[in-house]
Amino acid sequence: MMLLRERSTQEGLLVSVCDEDVLGDTFENAEVSLTVDPDFYDGEAATAEEVAASLSRAAVANLVGHDAVAVAVDHGFVEEANVLELDGTVHAQYLRM
Repeated sequence: MMLLRERSTQEGLLVSVCDEDVLGDTFENAEVSLTVDPDFYDGEAATAEEVAASLSRAAVANLVGHDAVAVAVDHGFVEEANVLELDGTVHAQYLRM
């Protein structure tokens, strides 16, 4: 299951999505440390279709977890080459220009 949260900002819709099982965890690689902060990522349970619909409206999106990132890649929002691999999970960001 994925958790989806949407926020309206001056720059447009900010979407955060994570796999439920990574919420609250910290992941690292040699260059980056990422904490899946519940204050930012905790949201409503969502299907792949709901996440894709939200991403289609997003100005900015942050995604953590294999399922969440796979939805973004499968629907063409993120290129697989731009996915950051961390110890135990993956992370991607999306920015509509």
